[in-house]
Amino acid sequence: MSERKVFSIPLTRVAPLPQKSLDNAMNVLASGQLFRYGETRADGQFVAQLETAFAAYHGKKYAICVNSGGGAITLALRCAGVSSGDTVLLNAFTLAPVPGSLANIGCSIELVEITENLIVDLDHLASQIEAHRPKAFLLSHMRGHFGNMEEVANLCRKHDVLLIEDCAHTLGARWDGRLLGTFGIAGCFSLQTYKQINAGEGGVILTDDDHLAAKAVLMSGSYELHQQHGCIPPTDLLNHYSPTIPNFSMRLNELSAAVALPQLEDLEQRNASWRAVYAAIESGLNGVSCLRLPSHSSAVELAPTSIQFIIKKPREDIETFVAHCAKRGVMLKWFGASSPKGFTSVHRHWKYIEPQSLEATNRTLSGLCDLRLPSTLTPEDCRLLCEIMIEELQALDA
Repeated sequence: MSERKVFSIPLTRVAPLPQKSLDNAMNVLASGQLFRYGETRADGQFVAQLETAFAAYHGKKYAICVNSGGGAITLALRCAGVSSGDTVLLNAFTLAPVPGSLANIGCSIELVEITENLIVDLDHLASQIEAHRPKAFLLSHMRGHFGNMEEVANLCRKHDVLLIEDCAHTLGARWDGRLLGTFGIAGCFSLQTYKQINAGEGGVILTDDDHLAAKAVLMSGSYELHQQHGCIPPTDLLNHYSPTIPNFSMRLNELSAAVALPQLEDLEQRNASWRAVYAAIESGLNGVSCLRLPSHSSAVELAPTSIQFIIKKPREDIETFVAHCAKRGVMLKWFGASSPKGFTSVHRHWKYIEPQSLEATNRTLSGLCDLRLPSTLTPEDCRLLCEIMIEELQALDA
């Protein structure tokens, strides 16, 4: 028997930061000014520059940088007028910080089914809107998957439901040529290490709404130094809200912004590299009889940092497959496991919300596996990953 190959590259490997990020970081460290605000500084610091560039990239009026993607969601909801006791809809396939943001506010959370392609079920969304009359729909583009955004936006608009997008996994993704994060009253982004822009941690709220932006500037903790923001809401609104808006100290720091800014400049190039890796893995796994890959509309342009597939096998076989792949260096996340591991918590693990019957979602998640994709993988790397996974699937039937 030939020796079984092992994948030796850590799938948690990230691409080196661009030299400009390193230079910016050294300038910030040398200055000692890691806080985004300064009482006597001139305009043009890194957080302000990132806000200006981020808003311009998306064609929006405002971008407000905050401490994390979860922080961006929490602030966006609060600043849009969502408060304790309000009902908010959330698609059932998402990551724990997203329902955590709703729990932070004290919302009543009602979940929406997903389809076998990991996107929100529009029919169930419509019925949940009719049944619960929610204040908002928090749409999480989990693992980069999304459907017809125009239909989602129109449905929310028809029923006067605020649409807030969680774009932690979709920075630079497009529906029919339009960037994600621009369909609702706010889009929320993450700058965590494994996202499209790696600042270690951080978040951005994107909006055209003057009132939401003014509240977010104040609530994030601006200490009345509003003019140091890259995108400045009207002064009269800032002055109007200032006495009544609490400071939650959820700002982004200068060092993270200094590292992030150059990565926004070459985002399209890096997303193209990720799409090539995704396509190589997708092609390598296509045709495997016991495995199904999500399909996407031709209007979808992904910004993928991982790939997902559903294994059509019993639970014990999937558990064996995942374990055997791990021994060969292919670390998979399985959303059907009985307890959450790493980044795989699902709705049945969230004991802080009422249990909800989601048969379609449960069927899909029971066999769902997730593979992180470093953008630096070569075609040879992709072939080896597929070879190992296919071998281990075939071994289940041996």
